[in-house]
Amino acid sequence: MILIAESGSTKCDWVVLNSDGSEHKRFSTMGFNPYFHSATFIYEELSDNDAFKAVGSTIEFVYFYGAGASSESLKDIIKDGLQMVLPQAEVNVDHDLVASAYSTYTGEPAITCIIGTGSNSCFFDGETVSEEVPALAYVLGDEGSASFIGKRLVADFLYKKLPAEMAEDFYNTYQLDKDEIITSVYNKPNANVYLASFSRFAGKHMEHPYVKKIVREGFEKFADIHIACFSNCELVPVHFVGSVGAIFHEILEDVLTERNMKLGQIMRKPVDGLIKYHLEYLKVLEAYKV
Repeated sequence: MILIAESGSTKCDWVVLNSDGSEHKRFSTMGFNPYFHSATFIYEELSDNDAFKAVGSTIEFVYFYGAGASSESLKDIIKDGLQMVLPQAEVNVDHDLVASAYSTYTGEPAITCIIGTGSNSCFFDGETVSEEVPALAYVLGDEGSASFIGKRLVADFLYKKLPAEMAEDFYNTYQLDKDEIITSVYNKPNANVYLASFSRFAGKHMEHPYVKKIVREGFEKFADIHIACFSNCELVPVHFVGSVGAIFHEILEDVLTERNMKLGQIMRKPVDGLIKYHLEYLKVLEAYKV
């Protein structure tokens, strides 16, 4: 069987395919990011997961795409963890940007962007996935992402800059004070996921002018940094994957229109497109014919 995985920093979607390409099973786990998780951690999490254990012995090929897997050394962390839990499988690991490019590919060159927990962009011409500017993660970058929005919400709450009705709801929802927030951001692991979790509050208040303003500011920064960097940004479609782009798609479309950019697909979960690409373009079933 073939196992295809698409992992953000928050969640990983797994799909198991039979040798004829039909779907056998799909499930989700926490997301794995080599910046925050070791190979041993990945092994321990997956070896104790019932859904993973149910199919583990049948897996022959793994195609894992994940946030943070942007260099060979970082890919090796994921690969080593997967190889420990699936010693009989051939394991392939690549960046989540590659997964995004593959999942939105329609046969023509395009810019593909991730706006989920974090944010990033690339250009795919059908053969090569290329970046123009780096993703700087949640401290320096991740413009427009869930962590970007969450960071702004939390800061404005502590600075007492949230609109009064939102500030009251924020406190009633989370019951947090400054010390708890500071500890979670600076002293605990996965601060990016912690900050991103507050973006759900923005979704709850998505019609409020304050939320529309901070989301638009994030999308504008993202477009000006991560899309305008491509010389052909007004000539090719611009696709998006990730929950934030999907939820606030109207604002996203406005931002692109203002910049003469052509909005392509908005795909909340790219795993289905990723399966199609592996079957049609990468022809992964050919391995069974050798």
